[in-house]
Amino acid sequence: MKQLNTSLGKLKLNSPVTVASGTFDLENLDFFGQDFLGAFICKTITRHSRIGNPPPRLYESEAGLINSIGLQNPGLDKFISDILPRLNAALNIPLVVSISGSSITEFAEIICRLEMESGISGYELNVSCPNVEKEGIAFGVHPEVVFELCKTLAPFTQKELIVKLSPNVTDIAAIAKAAEAGGASSIALINTLWGMAIDYKTGRSQIKMGVGGYSGIGIKPVALALTYKVAKAVKLPIIAMGGIYTWQDALEFLWAGASAIALGTANFIDPLAAPKVFAGLQDFLAEKKLGLQDIIGKCEV
Repeated sequence: MKQLNTSLGKLKLNSPVTVASGTFDLENLDFFGQDFLGAFICKTITRHSRIGNPPPRLYESEAGLINSIGLQNPGLDKFISDILPRLNAALNIPLVVSISGSSITEFAEIICRLEMESGISGYELNVSCPNVEKEGIAFGVHPEVVFELCKTLAPFTQKELIVKLSPNVTDIAAIAKAAEAGGASSIALINTLWGMAIDYKTGRSQIKMGVGGYSGIGIKPVALALTYKVAKAVKLPIIAMGGIYTWQDALEFLWAGASAIALGTANFIDPLAAPKVFAGLQDFLAEKKLGLQDIIGKCEV
């Protein structure tokens, strides 16, 4: 087990395998013991409840999944009163709460409220949502906005502060550097790519909103390249995701520079994906007589 110990900044993990926000809930743990996971990352929470986008909002493509859920969630108050107690009662691994806001002020309000609660080990900042203070442009598009967000939030908490980056930008390394300079303690990447599907017979979009977020095996080469690029640009640890289905996939991301990986779409295909990835990594490292630190970021080019 010690071969698989890793860390994300301030957060010590007994496993490099985690789950992507919005793809995994407590009911998934009916299939395997939670000790296979290094952390539990919950679905993104916003200040006020959101009903999400109208259906259809999921479409299975040739090589992945297109979703347009729209951050459906019960809101911060309901999360604190109903969901957080259930998570705390059930989990014996670190809990990372994913949050999103429409302004830096709203992000700060959410973190300050959550800091009053127990059982939270860290926060994932979902910066894909529009910023009303910047004319609706998504937070994660501009380095200066990511810097200001992290600079504002970092003093409010001693817990792990993870910034989840979007691939739908010109230079993801510049944004990662801004997060690092602002006080983030780790980076998560990548969030979904833009994706679309059209019924060729009718010309109608398969997603009600037209364009959604594309995840799954088809985005793996993009996610791997961006993980490698960001790992070369910053000193922060990375939790990588994007098309990881097997332990071999996970190893590629570790070689590229990730300290941990997250399974997302894989959880919908195989509820035992996490323990299978864990076991494969454990067997590989044992056979090679290596620890994670012997391979993280050691890709040869």
